[in-house]
Amino acid sequence: MSSVFFAPAGRLRGAVLAPPDKSISHRAALLGAMSAEPVRITNYLQAQDTLSTLAALRAVGTTIEPGGPGEVIVRGVGLRGAVAPEGPIDVGNAGTLMRLLPGWLAAQEGRVFELDGDRSIRRRPVDRIAEPLARMGALIEATDGRFPPFVVRGTRLRRISYELPVASAQVKSCVLLAGLAAEGKTTVVEPAPSRDHTERMLAGAGVTVRRDVLAVSVRGTDELAARSIVVPGDLSSAAFMIAAAVLVQGSRVLVRGVGVNWTRTGFLRILERMGGVVVGRLEAMPRFADRIVATEEPISDLDVHAGSLWGTVVEPEEVALAIDELPLVALLGCFATGSTVVRGAQELRVKESDRIAGVVEGLRGLGAQIEATQDGFALTGAGSLRGGVIDARGDHRMAMLGAVAGLASRDGVEVVGMDAADVSYPGFAEDLAALQ
Repeated sequence: MSSVFFAPAGRLRGAVLAPPDKSISHRAALLGAMSAEPVRITNYLQAQDTLSTLAALRAVGTTIEPGGPGEVIVRGVGLRGAVAPEGPIDVGNAGTLMRLLPGWLAAQEGRVFELDGDRSIRRRPVDRIAEPLARMGALIEATDGRFPPFVVRGTRLRRISYELPVASAQVKSCVLLAGLAAEGKTTVVEPAPSRDHTERMLAGAGVTVRRDVLAVSVRGTDELAARSIVVPGDLSSAAFMIAAAVLVQGSRVLVRGVGVNWTRTGFLRILERMGGVVVGRLEAMPRFADRIVATEEPISDLDVHAGSLWGTVVEPEEVALAIDELPLVALLGCFATGSTVVRGAQELRVKESDRIAGVVEGLRGLGAQIEATQDGFALTGAGSLRGGVIDARGDHRMAMLGAVAGLASRDGVEVVGMDAADVSYPGFAEDLAALQ
């Protein structure tokens, strides 16, 4: 476990290339494994979580080869051709992999798969995917009924219409992937919109995908027709550079190649409300009357300026579209005028760490006036942070949060466990230093 001290910065200037998108890299590799023909993935993220995905797919029979610079070629086994390995499939620390992969494995009739991971992953529940998969005919046997390690018993699946109790792109994606092997139409109804990367990829691979307000449907198919996938820059990772540029006075930073899919830009809308200045060509939210799902991921450079901030309230309907960036909203609120409140974000308690507890305890230790609630947090901005020590708790986003806090603080911040950032953003500290 490494400790790194981040000293206060005078100003940040320059340009940085956003790292490849973690969520899309996971999905692209999985889609390649489910395809009958080779799939070339450009700009695949080479980080701990996404390398866990490649290893897991190799374990079930997929061949993965290097392509050109920044490329991987996935030679899949088809929709129903996954091989049951002799031992458990190790998902590492990758929660997305843990929740999406069973959607495919559940359709492998007569085969049994065990999934396990690190100590952190064993605290993350899988009952939310087990319930809909069981309705489709699969059997999930989890530790204590809801935790890894767990077993997936593949079977002949049936179509369902499933209403998500909580908006979740991971659970939605799991059910849609399982629906590809079911006869007829499988539908997922969300209480609020969530990331739509899976739907876009499936539509691009020839699957019939339809949206009807908050319902998304797929029809069963015999094979996927994906050929090549380009992974855009990760807004969730770029958000830490954006927040740093907003918080450190006198800063102006250009973040290049960012994916600006409207289901990922919730943080930017919240930041704009707080007074942050981010200029770029963002994808507009589609009309709910639009039934055709887009197949492309829009990309833009983002020009970020430092400025004065004021507090805001993040309501429950905004949470799913900014879930990974909500710790940054707390940090921004520390430097804002007035109060900042986040509601309806209980999902943060079952991430790589309990991010509500981690954010509150971490920022309070740096001088913030912040309190935890059952489903979020509330704080009063003081216009500054003193600094101190923050424990990343093995969570990559907490590590990066501490680094940004250090740059904007009065005395600097020591981040204990900074190496956790390698899960999603190898080279983060170096990119941050290059802007100073």
